[in-house]
Amino acid sequence: MLRMRRLCTLKAVKIRDVRLPEVIPIKYEPGYRTDRIGRYAGGQFFADVTGAYREGAVLGDDWRQEQRIYAVLHRFDDTGQHLGSDVLFAGVRADGDAVERADQTVTGWLSDIGPVTFCDIAIRPFRVDVDEVVFGLIDETSDDPEQSRSGPWAELYPQRLGFHEPWNGEYDT
Repeated sequence: MLRMRRLCTLKAVKIRDVRLPEVIPIKYEPGYRTDRIGRYAGGQFFADVTGAYREGAVLGDDWRQEQRIYAVLHRFDDTGQHLGSDVLFAGVRADGDAVERADQTVTGWLSDIGPVTFCDIAIRPFRVDVDEVVFGLIDETSDDPEQSRSGPWAELYPQRLGFHEPWNGEYDT
């Protein structure tokens, strides 16, 4: 009896150095998702009016009752280190005035830290949890080929802006 010997082929796996840069650039885009970022006397800022859902929220037909509207102002020093955040819940999307209230709040906060210059910024990952909602620039680096994206990746929450190589400040939504 002839015994056949199977040759096992080991799949070569390249392990990459999958790390974020220390500071992530974010491009200023007037009239779009990053139109309230820039510099002030104390460093850098990222301001926004954003919708978010609490962790574990079950979205049904009436998602407008679940989506919470927040006014957000994150402040950073000149090296991109997070200094603090102001986060105000303005109401739910179904409340027609929530977005306007949040917008007025952000405008007031920017006036308070003024004068401001709207421009590109570069910040370090950070995280702030408010009302069971995550706010921040979170390292979501993965080397898992099964994921739709792999390699170094930072996601800005709750806006869901994804930053990745070539680290030029542009983002995916």
